[in-house]
Amino acid sequence: MDLHQDKLLILDFGSQYTQLIARRLRELGVYCEIHPCTMKGEAVRAFGARGVILSGGPASVTAEGSPRPDGVVFELGVPVLGICYGLQLMAHTLGGRVGRSHHREFGPATVDVKHSSALFSGLPDRIDVWMSHGDGVEAIPPGFEPVASTPSAPFAAVEDRRRRFFAVQFHPEVVHTPQGKDLLWNFAHHVCGCAGSWSMRGYVDVAIEQIRAQVKDGTVICALSGGVDSAVAALLVHRAVGDRLRCIFVDNGVLRQGERAQVEEVFGGMFHLPLVTVDASRRFLDGLAGVTDPEQKRKLIGREFIAVFEEEVERLAAHGARAQFLVQGTLYPDVIESVSFKGPSATIKSHHNVGGLPERMKLALVEPLRELFKDEVRRLGLELGLPPHIVQRQPFPGPGLAIRVLGEVTEERLAVLRRADVIVQEEIRKAGLYEQLWQAFAVLLPVRSVGVMGDERTYEHTCAIRAIESTDGMTGDWARLPYDLLGRMSSRIINEVRGINRCVYDISSKPPATIEWE
Repeated sequence: MDLHQDKLLILDFGSQYTQLIARRLRELGVYCEIHPCTMKGEAVRAFGARGVILSGGPASVTAEGSPRPDGVVFELGVPVLGICYGLQLMAHTLGGRVGRSHHREFGPATVDVKHSSALFSGLPDRIDVWMSHGDGVEAIPPGFEPVASTPSAPFAAVEDRRRRFFAVQFHPEVVHTPQGKDLLWNFAHHVCGCAGSWSMRGYVDVAIEQIRAQVKDGTVICALSGGVDSAVAALLVHRAVGDRLRCIFVDNGVLRQGERAQVEEVFGGMFHLPLVTVDASRRFLDGLAGVTDPEQKRKLIGREFIAVFEEEVERLAAHGARAQFLVQGTLYPDVIESVSFKGPSATIKSHHNVGGLPERMKLALVEPLRELFKDEVRRLGLELGLPPHIVQRQPFPGPGLAIRVLGEVTEERLAVLRRADVIVQEEIRKAGLYEQLWQAFAVLLPVRSVGVMGDERTYEHTCAIRAIESTDGMTGDWARLPYDLLGRMSSRIINEVRGINRCVYDISSKPPATIEWE
C-alpha cells in the first residue's frame, strides 16, 4: 500500500496559516507535505506531486528579494493553486501586474463568484471569506480569466483553465472562510484527481513497513515519557521490531502524582513493552537544590537526563542489548519549523528533549511520527489501542513540576504542588473540559500571604491556576472557566492542601505570556 501516491506539495512563503492548509487537506484524506519555497527544482520534480499549492506570506512580490519558487513549479504540467501571496506571485511571475492596494483588506469579506470554475464547484454565488493582504492584482496574466471578486478586489479569484492554474486572494484554509474546506476539496479531488486514501489505519501498516526496512535486525531504544508522542512512537516501533525495542523511563523526581505507576502499568503491563524504569529522583533533586533560575533548571534537567540515559544504554549494552537506533516522537510541525525559510527566532526558553543524544551516542534516528500533526498522532494512538486517558493527555513539560514550582525546588514544595494539581485535574475532568483545553494545571508561587483559618493567622503559599485554549501551543488564550468551577478548585485547594492559603487565576494570553510560567 502506498498512501503517498496521491500527494500534494505545499510551498511555504511564510504565512502563519501554512500549517492549516496541510491540516485541512489531511482531514480530506489527502496526503501533503510543506516544504520551503526555496525547494530546488529537481527536488520539486522528484517529489511527484499531483498538484502544488503556493501559500500566503508577509512579503510584497514587488519588493526586492521577495521569495520566489523555482520556475519548474509552473512547468510540471500539474495543477497549481496560489493563495493570497501565491496569487500575487503567479500574477507577477506569469505576465500580470501587482501593486499596492488602495483599499487593503484584513478580515471578513464577501466574494461574488461570477463564472463557473472547478474550484468553486457546488459552492454558492456568494461566499464569506477571510482576507489578509496589502497588495492587489491590477492586471492578470495572459490566459487567465477572473472568476470571483469583491468590491475592492476585482481579481479575488482567477484561473487559467488550459494550464489548470488557480489562485485566490483570500485564505480558504482558515475557519473564518466557512466553505474554504470545500474549495480545497475541489482542488484536491476534482482538479488534481486525488483519491483521498490517507488514513491513520492505513498509516499503521505503512509505518511498520518503513521501520522494519530501516532497522532490519538492529536494536532500538526509546526514551519513554508517558506522553502521547513517545507512547505512540514506541508502540509503532514495538509492532515492527518486537523485543528488539528497549524502552527507558527515567523518574526524575519532578513527575506528577502517580505518573510513574501509570507508565509502568500501561506500557509494561498492558502492552508488554520491554520497559526499564530508572529511579533517578534523588539525583535530580540534589542537582536542583538551591537553583531558582528557570533556564538553569531546564538546562540542568536536560543535562542530567542525557547522563542518566547514556548510563542506562551502556548498562543494557553490557548485557548484550547494544542499540543502533533511537526512537524520537518528532512531529511534523517540528520538522516544518526546522526547514522553514524564515529567519531565526529569539530563544524564549530552551526545550527539554533528547535531541542531543544521537550525535553523542552515534545512534540513527527512527522518527515514525515525523509526517503527522498532533491530532493525527492522537487518532493513531487510538488505532493502536492506547487508552483514551493517554491519547488525550494534555502536554506536560519535559522539566516537569520543576518549572511549576517557582523558585527553589524541594521535596516539600513538590508535594504541595502535586496535591494542588490533582485537584485541578479532577475538577477540570468533572466539568467535562479536559479534552477541550490545551492545558490546565497548578503553579506554586514563591509568594506567601497572610490568611485566617479557624480564627488563627496563617502565612502560607499562593497557588496559581492556569487554563489555556489553543490548537497547537504556538499561541493560546486563557480559558474563560465558569466562576463556580474556579470557586470549587480554590476552595478545595485551600482546604485540602496544607501549605496553601490563597489561589489566583492566570488570565494572560500567549503571547505576550508563555503557557508555562517558567
